[in-house]
Amino acid sequence: MTTLGAVFRPQLAPERLRAVARTADEADLDELWLWEDCFREGGVSTAAAALAWTDRTRVGLGLLPVPLRNVAVTAMEAATLHRMFPERVVLGVGHGVQDWMGQVGARAGSPLTLLREYVTALRALLAGERVSTEGRYVRLDDVALDWPPRGGAEVFVGATGPRTLRLSGEVADGTVLTSATSPAGVREARRLVDEGRAAAGRTDGHEIVVHLLTATGPGAETRLRAELAAEGLDSVPGLGVAGNAARVSEAVERLAEAGADTVVLQPTADEPDPEGFIRFTAEGVGPYIA
Repeated sequence: MTTLGAVFRPQLAPERLRAVARTADEADLDELWLWEDCFREGGVSTAAAALAWTDRTRVGLGLLPVPLRNVAVTAMEAATLHRMFPERVVLGVGHGVQDWMGQVGARAGSPLTLLREYVTALRALLAGERVSTEGRYVRLDDVALDWPPRGGAEVFVGATGPRTLRLSGEVADGTVLTSATSPAGVREARRLVDEGRAAAGRTDGHEIVVHLLTATGPGAETRLRAELAAEGLDSVPGLGVAGNAARVSEAVERLAEAGADTVVLQPTADEPDPEGFIRFTAEGVGPYIA
């Protein structure tokens, strides 16, 4: 069964999150995803608030840019969320947008090396291990969490390029794909992730999460096309969907058939009714997927 989620986009003011999160819980939405885009809203703070305002909905934290945080701090924050809200946290990390990382003086010379070192250390810390490492970027001396998550915690990696996708398969528990990923792109991502898993000798599960740019209601097609054009993606086939619940569910199914385990509906940045979009996802599209 495909897991269905929706995004609270950081173009919305933080004070809008409470109503959206409560709507997600009331509508029994599987997952509510949050973004940490510079320089809008903090990912950990919004995730903690969303989790506190809900009882059932899982909250996806994606993506925390690894150049911005010491890995021990991320482990502490993630472990705290997992302890307070068991089985309701999905942690995602990634390279971060390189221009933004440069703006804050955190751009890494080798983002791939940093991500490998970071995710390896983060997963070990969240598993309750005592970690010492002297990498190019990640350096820990006898560090262990006093309050690790019970049973450990999964770490997802946001990935687009082939090298990062293979790395995600090697070191992560899941991969998060952007809305610029078509069904064909999902199949290719799954292939590259599996290459990484095979190289690392991994036989455990690996979840693929993909975002689907979605518009519904009046002017849906126009809003969708405008956003794709603004992102320079209007000529890419198979991206985004506009229309009613039946049409959106067909697009979700195409991504699932291509290898996605979770599909997260991403409203356009100018979505006029965020709460309505959540209800549309859970109560409109959800029954088709079920």
